Amino acid sequence: MACCGSRRWARRVAAHRPYPTVEALLAAADEAAYDMSGADLDEALGDETPPGLPPGTPWSAHTALRHAHEAYLARFGHAFVVCLDTDRPEEHLDRVLGGIRSRLDNEPEEERVASAEELRRVTRARLIHLVTEKGGLTGYSRPSVAV
Repeated sequence: MACCGSRRWARRVAAHRPYPTVEALLAAADEAAYDMSGADLDEALGDETPPGLPPGTPWSAHTALRHAHEAYLARFGHAFVVCLDTDRPEEHLDRVLGGIRSRLDNEPEEERVASAEELRRVTRARLIHLVTEKGGLTGYSRPSVAV
């Protein structure tokens, strides 16, 4: 549940453990994400919080982000979701503010698809972090992942 706020997604992923490899875990997580119903996606998006900015970001950027997120939340009814795992911290401000501003122009169904894809990417990043850093695994070739 710490990786994705959908109970159905979590049950599906947990039901098949242990996974023989991290790749198998990620494949199962992706499959469960692609199979989420509208209600599952609503539950998962409802559990998300808006992305933050790295320490040292100017106060004006935090204010701009807060206003942009308020507009996004009013338009779409859930937190803005964007995966920043491949971006350097100094790129986060541009990615978040630019992303939220450009996606505000999306039609609701188009944004739902974009949000679902970003949520899937964020979930993958959280899983990788969970099993490789917190779980003490150092590589993707471990024989089993007890998640």
